[in-house]
Amino acid sequence: MSRRDTLKILAALPLFTMAGSLLATPANKTRLLFVFLRGGYDAANLLVPVSSRFYYEARPNIAIPRPSADLNSALPLNADWGLHPALRESIYPLFTIGQAAFVPFSGTNDISRSHFETQDSIELGQPLGRSRDFRSGFLNRLAATLNGVDAISFTDQLPLILQGSVQVPNTTLRSISKPAIDGRQGSIIASMYKGTALAQQVREGFLVQDDVMREMAGEMEIANRNAITTKGFELEARRIAKLMKDKYNIGFVDVGGWDTHVGEGGATGYLAGRLDELGRGLAAFAQEMGNDWRDTVTVVVSEFGRTFRENGNRGTDHGHGSVYWVLGGGIRGGQVLGEQIKVEQATLFQNRDYPVLNEYRAVLGGLFARMYGLNAGQLDRIFVGTKMRDIGLV
Repeated sequence: MSRRDTLKILAALPLFTMAGSLLATPANKTRLLFVFLRGGYDAANLLVPVSSRFYYEARPNIAIPRPSADLNSALPLNADWGLHPALRESIYPLFTIGQAAFVPFSGTNDISRSHFETQDSIELGQPLGRSRDFRSGFLNRLAATLNGVDAISFTDQLPLILQGSVQVPNTTLRSISKPAIDGRQGSIIASMYKGTALAQQVREGFLVQDDVMREMAGEMEIANRNAITTKGFELEARRIAKLMKDKYNIGFVDVGGWDTHVGEGGATGYLAGRLDELGRGLAAFAQEMGNDWRDTVTVVVSEFGRTFRENGNRGTDHGHGSVYWVLGGGIRGGQVLGEQIKVEQATLFQNRDYPVLNEYRAVLGGLFARMYGLNAGQLDRIFVGTKMRDIGLV
């Protein structure tokens, strides 16, 4: 799908930019798709802090170039931020017509940097430092608070986020993909350099990659928690849209493969490929929703971001603050929203990560209040003890 075709399709869809357009929509018509990127994606290479000199110093090998005529440079959003070029044909057109927004410095105050603990924290949506009820996820509490809505999980097992008093079905969309370069292909590439000055460097590079991947494979697989991969996500997103158009108001899907400790890449490479596939899937979902896209909100989150500095394997490690995406035909898109600070070494959390300035329960609570017209008491049942923040998403 080319950017021109995407723009033609999306331009034909209703676009609402007035605050309260979703507020006036009955709950049984409003649709919410919650997308969880399991593994902690590198938010700093998705929403690129192009005005930050420190970003380019901290990432000598994987930084995304500042906006320019080069197709591998960041796509301009405003003076401070650019978008990964892998989203040129999918999410960027949505942003330019006001149907996509980004919220940097987002996340939970859980600082464990554990995939499992932080995923649980977000899905449960319960206060930290208290005993947890693992039978009560916040999307289930949202469904229980609303009248006349049906929720569904597009997963092979019901996730924590939809555990609770409301009975929620789940259906698997699991697909299997292959690594970009397998052992056989690596041997072929190494043989191509045999007898050249680069032969030893290439051979050693694949040996290091194999060692590290063996070490990390177990953790990365567990972090995905059986989530589908981005391979084939475009087709799956269209299937999700058809089901949500016909029956369901709240949907959940998780997508794995975001734990980029090794060989992350920059404008091209592993992360770029995953973002391209994810972006195409989300754009396909918007297209398939048709006129219902105007009453639909898609939220994309991950358990945490990555370390701001690249590591010795040209990857990034477990971090803290992330960037959330919000898409929809009725949102106030075309903006980078929420509390922000200048990106420099002095503003990093623990001298390594993005800080969390936009706590996820407060931001989502503010969004749900606008979408569904919920009062303070209703919101407190969904996110206990949280002061909601309306950052102008709708």
